[in-house]
Amino acid sequence: MVTVVELLSLLLVSVLWGCTNPFLKRGTEGIEHVQHNNRVSQLLAEVKFLFLNLKYLVPFLLNQSGSLVYYYTLSTTELSLAVPVANSLTFLCTLFTGKLLGEEFGGKQAVAGMFLTMAGIALCVISSIDGKDAEQQNITQAAH
Repeated sequence: MVTVVELLSLLLVSVLWGCTNPFLKRGTEGIEHVQHNNRVSQLLAEVKFLFLNLKYLVPFLLNQSGSLVYYYTLSTTELSLAVPVANSLTFLCTLFTGKLLGEEFGGKQAVAGMFLTMAGIALCVISSIDGKDAEQQNITQAAH
């Protein structure tokens, strides 16, 4: 059975990933002006630009902490539930955060997509709960 802790962990992952995506995008602004002669020095200059830029570094570290929570959650949650829930909610968090930052939303189709995404997540959670309940009943009946 899916526990509240597992669902909250997936929600935390989605918030950490989704809410940092628009900030990561903003943090990379200006990287196109970094110019060097060869590929290696170009790569090193771009890495230096990113990791000395707090507008990029803070969201990056928060995003990576979401990855740590995700890998921990994968060890306790069914993959068939964890992956679609985390990725779908990440998408929604990215859209909402982007909208709050003034980015284009996508109109009616984006809203319809968000509702369909939420319906799909609900079905995944319900299916996981029902599947575990049925499995538990079979174990109980076999024991008697």
